[in-house]
Amino acid sequence: MRALVVEDDPVVGPDLAKALSASGFVVDIARDGEDASFKGEVEDYALVVLDLGLPRLDGLSVLRRWRANDRAFPVLILSARGDWTEKVEGIEAGADDYLAKPFEMGELLARARGLVRRAAGRTSPVIGAGRLALDTRRMSATLDGAPIRLSPLEFRLLDCLAHNPGRAVSAGELAEQLYGVADTADTNAIEALVARLRRKIGADVIETRRGFGYLLAGGTA
Repeated sequence: MRALVVEDDPVVGPDLAKALSASGFVVDIARDGEDASFKGEVEDYALVVLDLGLPRLDGLSVLRRWRANDRAFPVLILSARGDWTEKVEGIEAGADDYLAKPFEMGELLARARGLVRRAAGRTSPVIGAGRLALDTRRMSATLDGAPIRLSPLEFRLLDCLAHNPGRAVSAGELAEQLYGVADTADTNAIEALVARLRRKIGADVIETRRGFGYLLAGGTA
């Protein structure tokens, strides 16, 4: 899944990107409001972490632009200011959650995962799909109740399919979510990754809808 970190602090921004990457996200960074506004208009992110104090265009203005243009991805606002009126402004502008600086990275990651779950219509960190169960908090999986060993890329691919229940996800979309790009070489890599997963967890777990893409068998719960 792709995430956008909008943060101009040269230390906080990379730290956030590193932590989110370790949690399974492919992360883009924007360091000013204009760049953030553009990235949010042209990319479909699973999550945005948005600082309010930005150069060129403030965070609330960026958020208002996105919501006015029907960009519905979940947004977690960060702010060094604790004024309750600012929190109200952020919520009214369309923010999904709000975290004041300084913050604990563990709390931010927990909130981020919660926002992604709720955006997919889920409340539990464990997603069941037929014989497969994914724990999005621990980045682990079981098949028929038995643990299976997955690489980070393998888990992220299954996680992306699990967050799109009943919808076939194309190789190009999966490549964009896993690698941040979707050229021919990367879509070929997705096909190879799916083949490797099928050898590991069984050919029946990931279905192919010709001309559309891949989806998990058995739906999700």
